[in-house]
Amino acid sequence: MSDLKELINMNLEKVTSSIIAEYIWIGGSGTDLRSKARTLPGPVQSPSELPKWNYDGSSTGQAPGKDSEVILYPQAIFRDPFRKGNNILVICDCYTPAGVPIPTNKRAAAAAIFNNPEVSKEEPWYGLEQEYTLLQKEVKWPLGWPVGGYPGPQGPYYCGTGADKAWGRDIVDAHYKACLYAGIKISGINGEVMPGQWEFQVGPSVGISAADELWAARYILERITEMAGVVLSLDPKPIEGDWNGAGCHTNYSTKSMRAPGGYKVITEAIEKLGRRHKEHIAAYGEGNERRLTGRHETANMNNFSWGVANRGASVRVGRDTEKEGKGYFEDRRPASNMDPYVVTGMIAETTILMK
Repeated sequence: MSDLKELINMNLEKVTSSIIAEYIWIGGSGTDLRSKARTLPGPVQSPSELPKWNYDGSSTGQAPGKDSEVILYPQAIFRDPFRKGNNILVICDCYTPAGVPIPTNKRAAAAAIFNNPEVSKEEPWYGLEQEYTLLQKEVKWPLGWPVGGYPGPQGPYYCGTGADKAWGRDIVDAHYKACLYAGIKISGINGEVMPGQWEFQVGPSVGISAADELWAARYILERITEMAGVVLSLDPKPIEGDWNGAGCHTNYSTKSMRAPGGYKVITEAIEKLGRRHKEHIAAYGEGNERRLTGRHETANMNNFSWGVANRGASVRVGRDTEKEGKGYFEDRRPASNMDPYVVTGMIAETTILMK
């Protein structure tokens, strides 16, 4: 008799050409992920081959009950690391039946920016450093921490090893491999300064694909933590006090920045970011004021600053970039719960389109 594990791991390709497509979208809070699956007659290679679908927006906080239908537009596909085979994960954005992006659809505005000829010719690259915290399910307290208590002070945990320093590595490693299987450009992982907190990096990826990949990676992590009975938190300051917060540092370059003489282009772009500092801060994630205090490797959110190798600045330029006279910079302001469509699009808009 088959057991549950055997049924879950069943290879459908032996008996049918049909595949399962998991349609994924962002819910009403702007940070929650929703998904549902449908059967398709066979393998697909492009989102353009996929049908649109719909869901009840009144149950996700995205539409009223009397007019609840929201339409899913497939935008990016990835291999499904859970069902494997030819099955896929589908990143979608959301529209009214009339084809108008709903308010929580931030992808549509980002796509308009990245499709601008001035932006596309600059081939913007992004590397996104997603920090997150793993919480014990029943008490919503960091994994490995004594319930109602605290571990030893920060210091030994960053990139640490050992049962008394690294909590949740099995989840982190499973996520790393699942993202590689899916086709996400995940470039690394590490333990963070606060115990129970970790980071993965996506990129370098071009334009809007960086945001698509980060949302897919977040979805995969949500699914893995679900399986492990652990809660994923993207709160930018999950524990008050002398503990590091969680961000999503955004590394960025354009074709002009990567070319000889690009350092001048980099400094000019940073100056533009400084002129729109308040607008960027407002769009860089909820609760970021609890993180950007000027302590714990952050700059105070009320002041814009930049520097070479300075992790206490709003924007950091690497030593290699300074030495080579070209390269990239890191915007350290975005919170861990930021919407990558908003952040990547806004950085391109400010640095390329703003005169």
